[in-house]
Amino acid sequence: MAIKFNPDEKVVKVIKEGLKKKNGYCPCRLETIPENKCMCKEFREQIADPNFEGFCHCRLYYKTKD
Repeated sequence: MAIKFNPDEKVVKVIKEGLKKKNGYCPCRLETIPENKCMCKEFREQIADPNFEGFCHCRLYYKTKD
């Protein structure tokens, strides 16, 4: 398993700027609750699933199975 940034540098730049503006909370989510702090609860749960491979909600991170 590996977690990497999205290979699209423009996406990474936009999301990181949004994270700065929202003090580390996912810029794609409206609520600033602990579950939405980057790396969000949803993606942490996806990471725990050995069969999951894909992007997090905002597409900043990508998890591979290998």
